[in-house]
Amino acid sequence: MILYHGSNHIIDKPLYGAGKIHNDYGIGFYCTENIELAKEWSVSDNLDGYVNIYDMDTDGVNILDINGQNYTIMHWLNILINNRIFDCSTPLEREAKRYITKEFNVDTQGVDIIKGYRADDSYFSYARDFISGIISYEQLCKALMLGNLGEQICLKSKKAFGLIRFSGYQKVDYNEWYPKKMSRDMYARNGYKAMEKENYRKGELYITKIIDEELKADDLRIRQGLS
Repeated sequence: MILYHGSNHIIDKPLYGAGKIHNDYGIGFYCTENIELAKEWSVSDNLDGYVNIYDMDTDGVNILDINGQNYTIMHWLNILINNRIFDCSTPLEREAKRYITKEFNVDTQGVDIIKGYRADDSYFSYARDFISGIISYEQLCKALMLGNLGEQICLKSKKAFGLIRFSGYQKVDYNEWYPKKMSRDMYARNGYKAMEKENYRKGELYITKIIDEELKADDLRIRQGLS
């Protein structure tokens, strides 16, 4: 597996246990298999970046793929709300967090790598709106496709860190890649604004319905939200 990590500096040896505790999947080293996304993630306004390139042998590695057939967006939400800072200020938000944590729990013990959606600030706001009852589950699933942010790969275990090998880097020009980064974000934001203007979508799954009807992970309506 070839992995790319966008950064403002060269990282020839990722450190186990380093990083922010409140990232999407907790502490870990976040990469992607898409070099163009890594380039966008590496730059900021008026600041060039670097794409660090790694090789990794994944034979015998325990990979938890949240986008796999055994999981749904609700499972992704469970991991997200238990790692990101997610203040629940209303009774509905508190009950939603409790229910999702209970019914869509994901066991990450013994996992070497977590693979799944990347929740930047825009995407995190979509998750918040769903928890708050503003958008439906179907709308959330659709929103996560806006901007084509792709998947991220998070190295979690000492084993995973021991298998990754630095193979080089590419310098990234912010003049070329920062506008692309902003264009992708703007496309997603505009698409979501259009969605927010839609009327209440009768018959769709809002968080209140999911809780009241006690829908579980095997419910076809939960699984069909991905289609």
